[in-house]
Amino acid sequence: MKYNEALQELQLIVAELENNPNDIETLSEKLKRAQELIKICKDKLTKTDEDIKNLLKAETNS
Repeated sequence: MKYNEALQELQLIVAELENNPNDIETLSEKLKRAQELIKICKDKLTKTDEDIKNLLKAETNS
């Protein structure tokens, strides 16, 4: 899953929870999915950060 896709789905979940705060039946399910999406986004950002640092390090060593 791409970062933008995960972020969009996460935004949809937040909007659904804001619009239907009393929907207890799906609250746990949506929160679990949101947690998965947050992990995906965090992992992708961490990987990108590492890639950029490596590129800058390689550039400096050239």
